[in-house]
Amino acid sequence: MKKHIMILAAILGISLTACSQGNNKKENKQATQTTETQENKEMKTLVVYFSATGTTKAAAQRLAKEKNADLYEITPEVPYTDADLNWRDKQSRSTKEMTDKSSRPAIAGRCENIADYDVVWIGFPVWWYTAPTIINTFIEAHDLSGKTLCVFATSGGSGVSGSANDLKKAYPQYTWGESRLMN
Repeated sequence: MKKHIMILAAILGISLTACSQGNNKKENKQATQTTETQENKEMKTLVVYFSATGTTKAAAQRLAKEKNADLYEITPEVPYTDADLNWRDKQSRSTKEMTDKSSRPAIAGRCENIADYDVVWIGFPVWWYTAPTIINTFIEAHDLSGKTLCVFATSGGSGVSGSANDLKKAYPQYTWGESRLMN
């Protein structure tokens, strides 16, 4: 009798172990399929840019081609003139905007389909060692939650890290990715 109980217990133990392994294989297969689905999901990318002279526009076009991304231009409601961009003139529009950190130059339109994108590259010329305040206007006018924001910039002499760090500090609620200087 004891021998029969021992044999039944052994069979039951083997059966439970086999079922457990089968479930683990099934769970592992499902987990692998989920990971593969996530990896195969194409991340949709948007390159957003503000360009005062065309330099940043050319960089944005190169980046969009590299990333297979769509393009969106941040257009000021009132276009900048050469006089507006004269950084040596303390009364120029750009100087006034950059010395007033609360300045938010109006933009013409919104990117209506921004919800469609997973990654948004934001590009601009570096002004006074940081992003022009029109970039803040764009960021504050759009819901960028759940996206990875990356920064690219053009500059005649500054790097991009200061600009990127300023944006990260100003908007800590967002996920920030890489930054790139594109001259």
